[in-house]
This record gives sequence, C-alpha cells and structure tokens, in this order.
Amino acid sequence: MIIIALAMFACLVVIGLRPDEPVPAAISTTSDSPFFEVRVVKPLSARPLAGLFGLLPAEDLGFDHASRDAEVGRVGDDRLELSAEGWELIIETDGEGRIAAGTRLVFTMELGGKVRKLCCRPADPAVGYLHTAKRSGSDEFGGRFRVELANCEIAETGRAIEWPPAPLTVLGSFDRLPIAPAEPADGR
Repeated sequence: MIIIALAMFACLVVIGLRPDEPVPAAISTTSDSPFFEVRVVKPLSARPLAGLFGLLPAEDLGFDHASRDAEVGRVGDDRLELSAEGWELIIETDGEGRIAAGTRLVFTMELGGKVRKLCCRPADPAVGYLHTAKRSGSDEFGGRFRVELANCEIAETGRAIEWPPAPLTVLGSFDRLPIAPAEPADGR
C-alpha cells in the first residue's frame, strides 16, 4: 500500500511540474467568406484546482466571426482589430514584427465572484507574433497570431489586478479580412 501511495504521489508531482503551457489550438481557415477565430487560453494555474494538473477540460474563452456583433476593424501588415459582443482585441506590431505596447484584449469574465471588465496587455518585452499575408490579386488579408498577455487591470478603473498568475495566451487565425482603408491625415 505504501509503495502504491508513493507511486501515485510521484505521478501527481511529475504531472504538476509540467510547464504552464497552453493546449495547442485547433484552428481552421477553410472559409470562402471573411473568417476569424480567437482563443484565450488560461494558464493551468488560473484554472480551478490548477486544472487538476491538466487532466480537466480547459475552460478557455474566445470568439469568432459567427459571434454576436462580430466585427472586423483595421487590418494591415502591422495591425489587427477584431471584436464581438463583450470582446475587443487589438494587436499591433512595431514595423519589425515585434508585438507593440498598443496590443490589448478587453473582455468580461467572472473573477472573485464578481463580473469584471478586464483589459489585458503584454509584458515588457512582449511575447508573441502577428503574421499577415495579403491574398494575391485581392484586397484581403489572412494570417495567424499568438500573443501572451501578462498584465490585466479592471477596465473601468485602470486598477491593476493580480490575475492571471501566469500570462494568458491569445491565439487565432483569420482569412479573407478586408484591408483597412487608410486613415485620413486629419484624423476623421
């Protein structure tokens, strides 16, 4: 009995020592119309009972082109704006492919027994990428992204919170999104 108990304890320790990495996304891009999908993967340490060391199904968050009020904002080589009811994702790069400080995800979730609107941003330096490609012969973009968001605050107050305990991973793909028109120089 002691040997079996020790073996079970050792298995739990090994499972618990796994890196706090997100489960890979199963994202498809086979659509003839504008398509996007966004997944927000909570780290194991942000799940109840640490996701029972990864054995419980993930409670990941997200939205896509079929979500209520789904919209595509500006899309270009260095910017992607996607939104849906209760969600706003903006990914910016610095022109050299690095995720820029303007990147953010705004969403609502229950936290500590209260429904909160959160605004999460990348750490400094930011971790992630935005890969875009213009479809040949069209004015449409396709691509994929993966960004880690480590700093969250309550959107209404700007007060930083101590959640998540490890970065959220936002990942997704998009296809056939129209290229954003250039903004006028006067800002209108």
